[in-house]
Amino acid sequence: MVDAFYEAAGDGVFTSTPHTAGPWFPDAQHLGPPSALLVRALEALPGDRESLIARVTVDILGPVPVTEVAVSARVERPGRSVEQLRGELSADGRLVATATAWRIASSDTGDRVTGSAGALPAVSHAAPATRPPEWRPGYLDAMDWYLVHGAFGEPGPACAWVRQRVDLVSGERPSPLQRLMTVADSGNGLSSPLGIEDWLFINTELTVHVQREPVDEWVGIDANTVIGPRGVGTATSVLHDRLGQVATGAQALLVRRRKPG
Repeated sequence: MVDAFYEAAGDGVFTSTPHTAGPWFPDAQHLGPPSALLVRALEALPGDRESLIARVTVDILGPVPVTEVAVSARVERPGRSVEQLRGELSADGRLVATATAWRIASSDTGDRVTGSAGALPAVSHAAPATRPPEWRPGYLDAMDWYLVHGAFGEPGPACAWVRQRVDLVSGERPSPLQRLMTVADSGNGLSSPLGIEDWLFINTELTVHVQREPVDEWVGIDANTVIGPRGVGTATSVLHDRLGQVATGAQALLVRRRKPG
């Protein structure tokens, strides 16, 4: 198997590898790799000045199959200081995910940094973890997982250090923001209060607000899930590198029993 989530096939087309498969169904991708692939297209859009993608929202319009996908991106709203970007991901001739982003011109606010969460305990103080047997292989096995607290399959908040073991696109080194997006969609799975064998808690979107890009390969994710009384939940995450907080993430969840009961 290729050591990447995707192989480039030319003209914005990519072949998805089995590494992209999510824990729910063998033929549907985890949203982490498609989100990062959309951000890769957004980052490639030319700009007139130094800038940072400050917010990305990925909307899921249907399951992303483990097959060939096509990605495109454009500047939706140009501007001198703030621009809106849009990306689209299609499979089998069907639009399956979109990304909208705000790209903001950079400036020096280094002496005014405030409000961010403190640094997490180092990876060396976390415990290595593996995929529970009831969770399907694919994406989860393509990442290194080191738990600060909580665990897969145990209900409640959880915090982990995560690192890609494979490229996003074969032969390419992923950018810091691509690495961040590959991890950010894992908040609901990591912190769910429900068991995957009996419940679905699938996110319909992912929104990430970025304060800065991570400085190395490890991304920390400190996640919590809240479930309401009518089949809707919200997973929130604080995303870190070794220096501290880099972003915040949120996911709207569809919550439903797998079996009647």
